[in-house]
Amino acid sequence: MPLPKRRHSAARGRKRRTHWKVKSTSLISCPQCKQLKLAHRVCLVCGYYDGRQVMEIKVKEKKKKSR
Repeated sequence: MPLPKRRHSAARGRKRRTHWKVKSTSLISCPQCKQLKLAHRVCLVCGYYDGRQVMEIKVKEKKKKSR
């Protein structure tokens, strides 16, 4: 295996790594509830995917404070 004769500078390594970017997630609005969701996933708010309900969402009840 060939090895480099000299050490690469930090700038040269950084130039090479400029394209190692993290892509932002693509969010779309749910056609049912209009909340943002990941594309091609079930909506976690209403449970709909592709125009039909595929998951039942349980609603948490708020507890009243007792004195």
